[in-house]
Amino acid sequence: MENLYLIATIAGQPVAIHASLVESVVDLGAIAPVPLAPLHVAGLAALRSKVLTVICCECSLGFSPTTRGPRRAVVIQIDGHHYGLVVGSIEDARVIDEPPQPIRARLEPGWARIATGMLEYDGESLLLIDPERLIAGLDEALAA
Repeated sequence: MENLYLIATIAGQPVAIHASLVESVVDLGAIAPVPLAPLHVAGLAALRSKVLTVICCECSLGFSPTTRGPRRAVVIQIDGHHYGLVVGSIEDARVIDEPPQPIRARLEPGWARIATGMLEYDGESLLLIDPERLIAGLDEALAA
């Protein structure tokens, strides 16, 4: 479905991810740290006999992590690699018929790097984000 989006929150901000990019949503168990990994790489986790690189979305945006307790992750696959994007909460998948609109507000640098547009749903503004840019993190963005 072309206009289906997963609605989640990152650092308290409602965001939308195009559902075609989402493989699943999971509760994460143990995460093994990766020495010398960039700060936004929280570690590795096992998911159905696959290795999942766990990305702290808040760290990728330049914020300190606030997630405590059970962690939920949006699983996506890029170039054959599986990533778990740790989010604050998962709302639901929603059909949003209106096309994404340009962003007309000034965003903080982390948000500006990952946002591709704005969506309106049920009176709420949602940032449409690009998960690949979250995975890249701040280090790659600063190097560019």
